[in-house]
Amino acid sequence: MSRLLPSLPDATPEEREPRVVGVDDDEADDLIAALGSETARAILSTLHDRPATKSEIADEVDTSLQNVQYHLSRLDEADLVEVVDTAYSEKGREMDVYAAADEPLVLFAGGSEESTGIKTALMRLLGGYGIIGLAAVAAQRLLAVGSLADPRTSASGGDDVGTASTDGPSIESVPDQNTAADGADSAVDLVGHPLAEYAVSLVEPGVVFFVAAALVFTLAWAYWYRASS
Repeated sequence: MSRLLPSLPDATPEEREPRVVGVDDDEADDLIAALGSETARAILSTLHDRPATKSEIADEVDTSLQNVQYHLSRLDEADLVEVVDTAYSEKGREMDVYAAADEPLVLFAGGSEESTGIKTALMRLLGGYGIIGLAAVAAQRLLAVGSLADPRTSASGGDDVGTASTDGPSIESVPDQNTAADGADSAVDLVGHPLAEYAVSLVEPGVVFFVAAALVFTLAWAYWYRASS
C-alpha cells in the first residue's frame, strides 16, 4: 500500500442527528441487506471509529481490497457510509476517505409516531451525556487548580535540638514488648498510607463525576421514557 502524504488534515464526519429507521420502512431492506455480512459490519464499525481509505479498511478488517470495494458500495447505497475527504499517495494518486454517515443508527419495529418519539428521546439522552461530559471536564480542571493552590505541607524538623548530657555512667534501656509492637504498627502505617494515597490518586475526580452523573441521568431518562411511552 502506498503511504499517504500528510498534507491533508484528518477528516471527521459532521455531527448529525440519530438515524431512526422502522423495519416497515422502504430503506430498511437496504440496511438489512448491507449489514447482513460480518465483513460489512466490521467495515462500518471501523469507520465509526475513524475515517479511512479503502486500503486502510482492508488492512484493518483483514480482507481483500476487492471485498472492501463491494461492501462499501452496498453500504453507500444504504446511506451508511460516505466520502468525506480525499487523500493523496506518494505517487499522486487520489484516494477517497470514507466515514460512517450516521451516528447512532436505530432499527426498530413501530409506526412513524414512535419513530419521532425515539429520535427525540435519543437526542435528549445524547445531549445530556454531552453536558455531563463538559461538567466533568470543568470539575477536573477546578480540582486540579485547587490542588496546586493548596499543596500539602509536610512537617519536618528545622534546627537540631541540643540535648544536655552529663558525665557519668550510661544506663542502657531495654525496649519492652509494647514498644516493639508500637514500632511494628508504625512501620505498617508508613507502608500502607502511601499505598492508599497512590490508589486514590489513580482515580480521576472527573471520571468519577462523569460515571456517577451519567448513571443518575440514565436512570432518570429511562424512567421518563417509560412514563411517556
